[in-house]
Amino acid sequence: MRELTVGKNDAGQRLDKFLSKALYRMPLSLMQKYLRTKKIKVNRVRAEGKTVLCEGDKIQLFIKDEFFEKEETGDAIYTTVPKISVVYEDDNIIVCDKRPGVLVHPDDSGEERNTLLLHIKAYLCHKGEYSPKEEQSFAPSLCNRIDRNTGGMVIAAKNAEALREMNRIIKEDLVSKFYLCAVHGSVKKSEDRLTGYLRKNSRDNLVTVTESPLPGSKNIITVYKKLKEKRGLSLLEIELITGRTHQIRAHMSYIGHPLLGDGKYGINKDDRATGYKYQALYSYRLRFKNIDGPLAYLSGKEIKVSLDNIWFLKEFDEGNE
Repeated sequence: MRELTVGKNDAGQRLDKFLSKALYRMPLSLMQKYLRTKKIKVNRVRAEGKTVLCEGDKIQLFIKDEFFEKEETGDAIYTTVPKISVVYEDDNIIVCDKRPGVLVHPDDSGEERNTLLLHIKAYLCHKGEYSPKEEQSFAPSLCNRIDRNTGGMVIAAKNAEALREMNRIIKEDLVSKFYLCAVHGSVKKSEDRLTGYLRKNSRDNLVTVTESPLPGSKNIITVYKKLKEKRGLSLLEIELITGRTHQIRAHMSYIGHPLLGDGKYGINKDDRATGYKYQALYSYRLRFKNIDGPLAYLSGKEIKVSLDNIWFLKEFDEGNE
């Protein structure tokens, strides 16, 4: 018999969710069988998969030792030299300025060593705030994500409570997200609120914007303000009211102003010839609304990246003719 003690970062989740992470080698069907046959108990009484765990609970497991083998993910975290740009950090969250070209987390390409998430874990590990070997079911996690070739702010949670709270805050639209982008052409209106519908084609990883709804489409709202105009380009600040896949890129292309450097929703052959291999899009400002709960101290807080890090702003410098 083995016994696991529920820690602070394990509490608040269902027993089956905890076990699927703490005992990742155990198939779900076998876990359910062990629960039915009382080979897994909580505080020495029968439990169900939906049982919500509390800090200090004792889980008794009358199962084979092989299921307790740890997933070997820690080595990369311990050996990686963290390379991140921290914009804001406190005891609960960390906000990083991701450079264009960096993946936020592993994808189907198999890229693992150079993801933002790995470097955040390594950073917190080096600081002594996270130990993969000591945690049973939690690891620092991203609360939002941006495309590989988009730069800007990504929020990560340092503990389970912060992760739950930040996910709630984002879901309830309690954080405003602002982007800077450079688009082709002269945008006629100095500011506008664009509406439409977006439908995703997962097979081709493309989205389509339309004026009227289509089967499977979702409404989108994109608010922009023109800041500068120069040499056939417009610099815009965009506030995402809805946050759909590729929304800014597809919406701006739909109104005839594709992003500089965007080969997916624009024709960027000339852009690439002049050295622009990433779309000119940067998540540069976050503003928290009125928040309650453990992260209430973030209410009204605004976080911004350094404008010096936004590579395409040089196109709008006074001396760049």
